[in-house]
Amino acid sequence: MVRILHSPQGGVMPEGIRRVETSAREAADVCREVIDAVQSRGDAALLEFTHRFDGVDLTKRGFAVGEEEFAAAEKNIGADMREALTHAIRNINRFHEQQRPKPEPMMEVEPGVWCGDRWTPIDSVCLYVPRGRGAFSSVMCMLGVPAVVAGVGRIVVCTPPGPDGRVDDATLVAAKLIGIDRVYRIGGAQAVAAMAFGTESIESCAKIVGPGNVYVSAARHILSDRIDPGPPAGPSESVVLCDEGVNPTNAAWNLLIEAEHGENSCAALVTHDDSLARKIADAVGKNIETMNPQRQAFASQVLSENGGIVVTKSLDDSIEFVNAFAPEHLAIMSNRGDEIVKSIRNAGEILIGDFPIISLGNYAMGLNAILPTGGRATTRSCVSVMDFLKRSSVGQVNREGFDSVAPVVSVMSRDEGFSAHHLAVENWS
Repeated sequence: MVRILHSPQGGVMPEGIRRVETSAREAADVCREVIDAVQSRGDAALLEFTHRFDGVDLTKRGFAVGEEEFAAAEKNIGADMREALTHAIRNINRFHEQQRPKPEPMMEVEPGVWCGDRWTPIDSVCLYVPRGRGAFSSVMCMLGVPAVVAGVGRIVVCTPPGPDGRVDDATLVAAKLIGIDRVYRIGGAQAVAAMAFGTESIESCAKIVGPGNVYVSAARHILSDRIDPGPPAGPSESVVLCDEGVNPTNAAWNLLIEAEHGENSCAALVTHDDSLARKIADAVGKNIETMNPQRQAFASQVLSENGGIVVTKSLDDSIEFVNAFAPEHLAIMSNRGDEIVKSIRNAGEILIGDFPIISLGNYAMGLNAILPTGGRATTRSCVSVMDFLKRSSVGQVNREGFDSVAPVVSVMSRDEGFSAHHLAVENWS
């Protein structure tokens, strides 16, 4: 059920640990057809593709979620779910509020020359909340809170409709709690195209943020010259780093958390303790039997085909495995977590301490769970308030500063052959 693989040395990926390709050529071909149709036929194309791909006819219902559907969603979810959403949103908001850049005075880099930064929110952003193999009110929380904290002018949500044409109730309640009321029941490549070009009933946006399937990812890539595609987010992945003394059952649960997302996920556990690896493998077999059948199937496939347990020769080798893999989620299960984390260079999220449970970060701690996947944690960061802001450089020069830097401009621009550059500073009156 779960493979045990051996790594010859740190940083070397054992054969069999793999990520599933997320930008297949076939998806791109389908996306181009969809994009061209939405650009030329607008709403009619959206109706056609929602019917073709989602099996839903929105001719009568329309794309926009109305107040009556928001109200029905409030009645449909239980009090415990509403309380859970409220709690999660409160923590996410507290954490993201402190990410907002503090206004700082311009610095005087030399007498008479001042430089500074001015942060402003993006005018319009689409938050993409997937559906597919589950409902993701948690994604609504992780995207909506930082967008609101940043002060985005117009926030729109796109999310695929269910078989009945309705949007997931918990997702709508989360949106309302956050303060977002523009929700469209469209998904896939057609939603990305609608956000890029606009249609008769949907206004375009400047940026789209949020995880999606292969078609969403491909469409964003194709349309990147038309709409800011936001940070990439592909199939779920995790690494659990363990050393001696770890509870095997707990480690097994952490390994299963991301493995149950779907057959495209990748979940690995790495340890230098061969005996512990075998105990964890046994615990996985027992734990998985208590999961629902669909998630059992996903987790079994992932742990036997994409991921598994990796045994290294030392803790240092395990750390290098992590840095080479650059996982979306990293859970460090060790009483030396505070020290180990100092050696981690590449990971979207790092959990340490007595309860480094990946699902705590996915839902309720306050951390943002929209993270770089596919090894992109080597250069990318988790979604934050910064994804919804842009920075302008602000400069100011007085006479003293001008007299100092103008000769520099004159000499350098002459060397580069730009006439107006040096003539401007030489002839300014």
